[in-house]
Amino acid sequence: MALTIPRTPPLQPPAQPAAPVAPFGRTLTAFTLTAVLVSGQLYVVIPLLHDMAAAWGTPADSLTWLVTAFGIGYGVGFLVFGPLSDRYGRRRLLMIGLPLAALTTASVALSPSPDVALMLRGVQGVAVAMFPPAGMAYLGERLEPRRRVVAIAAVTGAFLASAVLLQVAAQLLVDVTGWRGMFVLSAAGFVVTGLGVRAVMLPDLPREGAGSALSAYRPLPGLLLHRVLGLRYLATIMLMTGFVAVYTGLQIYGVSSPSELLALRAAGLPSIVLVPLLMPWLARIPTTTRTVVFLAAGALALAAVGVTGTTVLVLLLALYVAAITGGLPSMNESISAGAGRARGTALALFSFALAVGGSVGPQVAAAFGGFTPLMYGLAIGMTAAALAVLASARLHARSAAAN
Repeated sequence: MALTIPRTPPLQPPAQPAAPVAPFGRTLTAFTLTAVLVSGQLYVVIPLLHDMAAAWGTPADSLTWLVTAFGIGYGVGFLVFGPLSDRYGRRRLLMIGLPLAALTTASVALSPSPDVALMLRGVQGVAVAMFPPAGMAYLGERLEPRRRVVAIAAVTGAFLASAVLLQVAAQLLVDVTGWRGMFVLSAAGFVVTGLGVRAVMLPDLPREGAGSALSAYRPLPGLLLHRVLGLRYLATIMLMTGFVAVYTGLQIYGVSSPSELLALRAAGLPSIVLVPLLMPWLARIPTTTRTVVFLAAGALALAAVGVTGTTVLVLLLALYVAAITGGLPSMNESISAGAGRARGTALALFSFALAVGGSVGPQVAAAFGGFTPLMYGLAIGMTAAALAVLASARLHARSAAAN
């Protein structure tokens, strides 16, 4: 009988301890408040346009570039800081980014002229753009898996809610603080939220070196030129362009009295809160169908806005905001599903497309010369966006059939 020598089991490396889990309640509170303040910097200037114009002796519609400059910096920052947070750590980036956000926001209050304000708004946009990619990635990594979806949905809702909350706050406070005081208050808010984020964030996880930082940007050209995703990025730009243009148009065309304008701005807030709660049921509808339905509903609401009084206008704006609130995550999902292994970079481009739309929106609002033609023009744009999503779905189906 042959002698069998038992094999010595290979040495196993010692088990690595599980990464600590971030506290849910405190983390969600700090990140949600920061998200409102960060994204709200795009919109906070809209109710201030007339006061800034009076201070500088310039037309209000020419100052819409202050929104555009921030949006451009914000969009560029998404593309820059998303990969950097992967390489250098979420906490490290935010501990640099939030103090810079406070500093650059305060500097806007010192602007002696529109030209200087324009430059400083662009710098402010780049600085605050550090939070969304690093913050969302942190939530996806460090919270309990069963709570991540809730947290990410809440923070995404906060980004949208900021469009209403910061505009309402600015309209209510500008007579007390002046337009410069609003930027000082925002800067103070960044100091407070920065301290809160610092208190709740866990230390960064160890990261392995994986090539140069520039290697993370290589998938960008292919994604931008992708036939399916390219159409969806264009639809995303149109969606956000309309959202910002509607609120800018309400401000610069004097559609309503100040009290009515306050109601119109607040009209979308219930939709921003309620629609995400319905998404678990709405998610049963195929993504493309759901996206197109939301875009078509938004187009119909805008077309109806042009011929209504203020009372009905409140309801139609609530419907329009509901369409945007449902359309954004549906578009996000469709882009994510079509991106394959490059999902993270594709979603960075999605955020960039949102920022592009947000920065173009004020210029679109000013170009139409009146609120009613603006609404009809945006309705046509939303219809075109819905058709683009349909076309992308057909291209995707043909590509899948060919393979």
